[in-house]
Amino acid sequence: MKKGIPEYFSLRPEVEKAYGYTHAVKIGNSIKVSGAVSMDDEGGPTALGDFLQQMKNCYADLEKVLKHYGCTFDDVVVENVFTTDMAAFLEHAGYRNTIYTKQFPTGSWLEVKGLALPEFLIEIELEVHK
Repeated sequence: MKKGIPEYFSLRPEVEKAYGYTHAVKIGNSIKVSGAVSMDDEGGPTALGDFLQQMKNCYADLEKVLKHYGCTFDDVVVENVFTTDMAAFLEHAGYRNTIYTKQFPTGSWLEVKGLALPEFLIEIELEVHK
């Protein structure tokens, strides 16, 4: 792929088309990854009411995107977390120690009124430098 030419990647093409987004795009050495939520392949919410499992499902999807580009969480430079329940996120934030084993990326943690579907409790987006 030529430098500077966007390389798009869809994890769930039909869902992404329906919602109007692409899960990731790589330009040069930078990759922007759309927010991951806890969903099945049809776009339906999973792990209803289970904050930690939703968080794990987000990271599992993000890992699939990273692997597509030959990256790992060690290559993540920005992680933004959006949650409808900051107290629950803070309670489970230690799980991130299993994701980021070398260093933590920069980022923001934001409590929001709502996400794309009311069942979603957390959404995590990344920026990666390879």
